[in-house]
Amino acid sequence: MIKEWNLLRTLACLSIVFLHSTTQMSKVIDHPQIDFYYYGRIFLCMATPAFIVLSIVILANRYPNRLPSDFWGKRVNYIFIPFLFFAVIDAFVTKYLDHNVVIEEKITENILTGNFVGWFILVIFQFYALHYLVTKLKMSMKWMLPLSLILMFCYLFAINEKIIKIDSISQVLRLPFLAWFGYFTVAYVIGKYYKKLSAVLLSYRWLTLGFFVLSAAFVYFSYESGLVTGTHSRRMDLFPLVISFCLTVFAWGQKIPASKIINQISNYSFGIYLLHWQFQRLLAPHLGGMFSSYFANVLLLFTVSLAASILTIKLISYLPFSSFIVGKVKKVKKESVHSELKEQTA
Repeated sequence: MIKEWNLLRTLACLSIVFLHSTTQMSKVIDHPQIDFYYYGRIFLCMATPAFIVLSIVILANRYPNRLPSDFWGKRVNYIFIPFLFFAVIDAFVTKYLDHNVVIEEKITENILTGNFVGWFILVIFQFYALHYLVTKLKMSMKWMLPLSLILMFCYLFAINEKIIKIDSISQVLRLPFLAWFGYFTVAYVIGKYYKKLSAVLLSYRWLTLGFFVLSAAFVYFSYESGLVTGTHSRRMDLFPLVISFCLTVFAWGQKIPASKIINQISNYSFGIYLLHWQFQRLLAPHLGGMFSSYFANVLLLFTVSLAASILTIKLISYLPFSSFIVGKVKKVKKESVHSELKEQTA
């Protein structure tokens, strides 16, 4: 396992948990009227695209020429089945919080339209298929990369400006691979040539940091000027921020010593992603108001939901069928399905 990949997965995972902590706490206590707070929430929205980028980087690095014969079976068993399981769990939690919800309709909606926190899995499966086509047909990134950026930005513009809209199930607009196409091609190139690129990134790590700072400033300018509105991961101005963030972690992560805590959170990241949202929905009404400070309440919810998720995953991992709930979390030999799963489910 490459340590900077673990670091990126951990940082993205923690960013998502923290972002959602502010989302859930705001339902109990109003958002503070501080501009930098709102910018910070937008900044954290880069976490989900970073997960997607990392999954493709590892996919292209491990399978640059073709997918193994057992690839799809493992992904269905240990990624898609957990998606289905938590689609049901989310529906029951939603029903508990709102008795007007029709449980059967909510389960169907979650599975078919990705209307819960596990929606990103539907995007990643499309990229598995796209990777298969790229390697099977030997598609060149020389034309595919610029084309993907054009198509992605056109699509994002269309959905953000409501040129394309589906009022009743608008969440499906984030699912087509076009919304993330540019991330795929850039990540594919990074992954395929990672050995050479990582050495270059290490040598020019200060430039990656500069790129990251400039990208963050660009997002802040977009927020302040009102050019791009909305707190979500489909913002067009997030693309350079996501890529620069990933490159910066790939560069500086090579200098940071391996950490047991980072590896542990990375190992549990898939389950944390699926579990934390449910814990936060249930805990926020009880934890909100524990402190006079809004940010102290957010930090409390973040800490408790993260700890509860890790503990739950640990307990579930002892069950014989745990892999079909939270994915593989037990440490096994290097080339096992566990290693492959955790590298593909960022």
